[in-house]
Amino acid sequence: MAQDANKEPDAPQEGIPAPEGPANLIDTDYVIGQDNIQTNKFGLNVDLHGKVFSVSSLLILFFVIITLALPDQMGPIFNGAKSFLTDNLSWLFLFAANIFVLLSVVLIFTPLGKVRIGGLHAKPDFSYAGWFAMLFAAGMGIGLMFYGVSEPITHFGTSVTGDSWAPLGGAAGDPAASQSLAMAATIFHWGLHPWGIYAVVALSLALFSFNKGLPLTMRSIFYPILGERIWGWPGHIIDILAVLATLFGLATSLGFGASQASAGLNFLFGIPNTDVTMVLLIIGITLVALMSVMLGVDKGVQRLSQINMGLAFLLLLFVIFVGPTLLIATGFVENMGSYLKNLPALSNPFGREDSDFVHGWTAFYWAWWISWSPFVGMFIARVSRGRTVREFLIAVLLVPTVVSVLWMTAFGDTAINQLVNDGFEGVKEAALPLQLFTMLGELPLTSITSFVGIVLVMVFFITSSDSGSLVIDSITAGGKVDAPTPQRVFWALIEGAIAIALLLGGGLGALQAAVITTGLPFTIVLLAACYAIVQGLRSEPRG
Repeated sequence: MAQDANKEPDAPQEGIPAPEGPANLIDTDYVIGQDNIQTNKFGLNVDLHGKVFSVSSLLILFFVIITLALPDQMGPIFNGAKSFLTDNLSWLFLFAANIFVLLSVVLIFTPLGKVRIGGLHAKPDFSYAGWFAMLFAAGMGIGLMFYGVSEPITHFGTSVTGDSWAPLGGAAGDPAASQSLAMAATIFHWGLHPWGIYAVVALSLALFSFNKGLPLTMRSIFYPILGERIWGWPGHIIDILAVLATLFGLATSLGFGASQASAGLNFLFGIPNTDVTMVLLIIGITLVALMSVMLGVDKGVQRLSQINMGLAFLLLLFVIFVGPTLLIATGFVENMGSYLKNLPALSNPFGREDSDFVHGWTAFYWAWWISWSPFVGMFIARVSRGRTVREFLIAVLLVPTVVSVLWMTAFGDTAINQLVNDGFEGVKEAALPLQLFTMLGELPLTSITSFVGIVLVMVFFITSSDSGSLVIDSITAGGKVDAPTPQRVFWALIEGAIAIALLLGGGLGALQAAVITTGLPFTIVLLAACYAIVQGLRSEPRG
């Protein structure tokens, strides 16, 4: 529908109750039509929410231009911002993540878990296999490839020496205890907490879109709190923050993926591991991602996700059966037990003695997941219609955690075993992006497995880019899920441009600084969403 470019979004349709406060949602169902955020249509094949798109794109383009123009000046700024936020606000990230996990667990065991996303008679759009593949590939694929070896080996090294970066103070001089603590700390960063963050955002979006009739965009979550004001600037600001957080969260992952793929190509083929190589990789893979974006969720994202999860599963099986199989089998149980045992201490936001570990690792991770949450949450919401809240939360919260434990055990324990029992120090001494390939180099079929690793990084790169483009396009189109393809192409190109700008403007430190900076305001947004989701669920019929 063509509308004036400066027109505010319309209020809910006539006859639909406008609650005076969130409490009204407890006993009253409300339905708001999908077209209540009026979009602007102009030119050919463009359908945008003018204010959200304009402000978001202008801010991002300004950031890219100034970062590329002044890389030497921007690097110290990024690092200073990262240090300030992690040193002073780590407690907020840890506290908020605990709230998200607790809310998700409570909802599983309460009658609210019987609510079905999409209504009592909704049916799932995807099979379990397709659904799980998309959940996992979108959620943390590149991260598992990048940190699956490097994080366990790093935590082991700091723990066994007892230095200031050791989790919970480490276990100096005790390799067995250090390995247990290293794996617990690693799983902590990839287990319940990140998926609790994703689950809160995804469930909120799915509930207010598919059950309440609101557009599939972040502002919809806040209807119980803001009421009709979500159609004005309060809602615009929420969506703009979601766009910025999503783009910088994605750019961080794409930067990590490019650095690891470049390191792998250097390891396998001798291609120079330089900024030029990483930039060319980002450009090339972004172009491939554009083709997937044009195909959409059913043909593009789902197929790529399934292919990538198949390859990841084969690589995982290879490491399990060719590596220290018995150690991995027993380690899975032991690592899960160590994770659960140390979970209260690791998640404690106050009075920690291991402040370097908290500031340098946990705070960054939680900000990263929170920055990713609009993207991953909205994507998960789009593919989860027809599931009950209980089914949804068990799948989103527990299943990926178990898979993460298995992945980290296979790759992490193998690397630590090479160091402790085989005396191989190559992984410990290798650069972070190269540690996966160095570990694979000690196993048979090195060339094949390293090539598979590079392909996995690239395809995870592609699935993250195309999934993120679909989500950002939905936000900037006022919640539409079928906006014109050129808009998705635009956002895919912007993601690549931000990743390039951050890499050239400060490297991995700049990537981390950007994600922490954008994750901070969104932490507050998600804490408010916890209240809204409970209010929304209480007004729903239960099957």
